[in-house]
Amino acid sequence: MSQSLSQTTCRIHFDRPATARCPSCQLYYCRECITEHDGKKTCAACLNEARKSAEKPKQTQKGLRFFQPAPILQFAVAVIMVWFLFYLIAKTLTGIPDEFHDGTIWKG
Repeated sequence: MSQSLSQTTCRIHFDRPATARCPSCQLYYCRECITEHDGKKTCAACLNEARKSAEKPKQTQKGLRFFQPAPILQFAVAVIMVWFLFYLIAKTLTGIPDEFHDGTIWKG
C-alpha cells in the first residue's frame, strides 16, 4: 500500500514533512533535499548518479581523441599542396630564357 505524501517525512531530515518523491529511487524528501533538473524533481544522490553516467561516455571519447586520422590527413594534404605550388613556381622560373635576364631579349 502506498503512503500519501502528507503522511511521509524526509528521508534525511526525519522531523520535516516530505514535499516530493524522487522518481528514480522512489524515496520521499523535504523541500531542501529535492532539486529540479531537466524539468523533473530528483534527489541529490540520483542526480549525481545521472551526472556520472552521463560523463562516462565523454571520458571514453577523450581516449579516442588521442589519435584522429582526419587532422593528420589534412596536414599531409596541405604539405603536398604547398610542395606542388613551389614546384610549379620553380618550373615556371626555370623555364624563363637566359636572354630575358641579360636584357638581350628586349633589344630586338
